[in-house]
Amino acid sequence: MDDSGPFATSPALPNATRPLLGQTILVVEDSRYVCDAMRLMCMHSGARIRRADCLKSARRHLQIYRPSVIVVDMGLPDGSGDELIAELDQAAPRISVILGMSGDDGTEAAAMKAGADGFLAKPLTSLAYFQKSILELLPEDRRPGGLHAVRDEVIHPDPMAYQDDMAHIADVLTGPTDNRTLDYVAQFLRAVARDAEDMVLAEAAQQLAASQSRGAPVTAQTARVAGLVQNRLKHREAI
Repeated sequence: MDDSGPFATSPALPNATRPLLGQTILVVEDSRYVCDAMRLMCMHSGARIRRADCLKSARRHLQIYRPSVIVVDMGLPDGSGDELIAELDQAAPRISVILGMSGDDGTEAAAMKAGADGFLAKPLTSLAYFQKSILELLPEDRRPGGLHAVRDEVIHPDPMAYQDDMAHIADVLTGPTDNRTLDYVAQFLRAVARDAEDMVLAEAAQQLAASQSRGAPVTAQTARVAGLVQNRLKHREAI
């Protein structure tokens, strides 16, 4: 099914308050906190949102639906987002807008080289930034009458979504903690903690990543990260 095809229904044309009306955005992102920010941005923009939390789930989704816009996080649990971006860039028919997304500036070049049309830098808090990044890339017949229609608003995700991310990482850490797993834990926590302005956890994740890259022992850093995650889950229980 093509979500952006001629039979897709839309209650109205895009306008100043809902400039992405009629668009379906597939967000390939494993963080619940980031996804909640994207959900709110899509809601305020008039777009429909679908979500996949890994490459496998995204590929399965794309066998059934073709969104008009896809946003691919560059660090996913089963691989790098540039793998999917490269596949989508070569697909026919091609999705209208393919965006990479990350809080790591170093991944933008990889996303663009793989074939992305643009890049969203985390943390995502500005509604205007989100809307303009997509509108500037949409075919002209899918835009409202002029990009000046974009309005700004600061988006605040649900704090409970951050707690869901902590529960996810706690589950990951109960399994085998090989190098690949710890790399994933470090990059995931570094990004989502920074988005949530949890700088203590972000710094601990950064230290874990640095030790991993040097090949140094990581037992102490892993234990600290695990302890901080559990501390935040206790806060969830209190809520």
